[in-house]
Amino acid sequence: MKLISKGFFLFFLLLSVNVFAQEIEEDLLIKNSLNYGKSVAVFGGSVSVIPESENAKIMWKERLGMTVTNYGVGGAGFSSLQGKSLQQQVDEAGVFDIYILWASTNDYTNKRENGSVTDYTEFDGFDEKKLVTQAGGINYCIKKIYELNPNATIYFFTSSKAFISRGSYDPLDPEGMAQYVEMQKKICELHGIPYLDQFINGGYNVYNQSLYYNDPIHMNADGYKKLGELQVAFLAFPQ
Repeated sequence: MKLISKGFFLFFLLLSVNVFAQEIEEDLLIKNSLNYGKSVAVFGGSVSVIPESENAKIMWKERLGMTVTNYGVGGAGFSSLQGKSLQQQVDEAGVFDIYILWASTNDYTNKRENGSVTDYTEFDGFDEKKLVTQAGGINYCIKKIYELNPNATIYFFTSSKAFISRGSYDPLDPEGMAQYVEMQKKICELHGIPYLDQFINGGYNVYNQSLYYNDPIHMNADGYKKLGELQVAFLAFPQ
């Protein structure tokens, strides 16, 4: 019996040492991230600023040593017609290491025009009439950030799935929110902006919605913890 007890003790000791070593290795890996300890500004709608979203941002702070400043406002979108738009939020921003454009559902749910990839770019002479579209608003924000800080790093978080209608979560709906997400990604690709596709990679669906969402649009604390893991991995080593 004593030999068995000693065997179990040694087994758990080795297991504990192995787990501790893995944790140290993971921490060292994250601290090797070029983004470790950076200052971050966040722009978006309610999904970027509701109290539950702090569960994700706390993970950025704890795991990546980031300092985070929120500019997000509930109801905002990229279109100049959509609340205190991200265009206005960026206009008020200071100088940070990293700027995160966190897309909401608002341009889609309020039927703002999606627009074209080239809205408010050098291709149309920065046509201000295009600032009413989602695309024009995204292009404005990117241009404005680089004017504010030419050395800025910009990252984009796409809209996450919502469950207000089939179009808000079905990627095959020809007029659904996925079309807005595709526009977001195309503009990022135009400007070389790394993006996190939260619509596809978030892992939310009609089967687990009740676990992770407070309502058809807004995630609960557990939803943001799940999303935070994805965001930390992206921000540590963006691809």
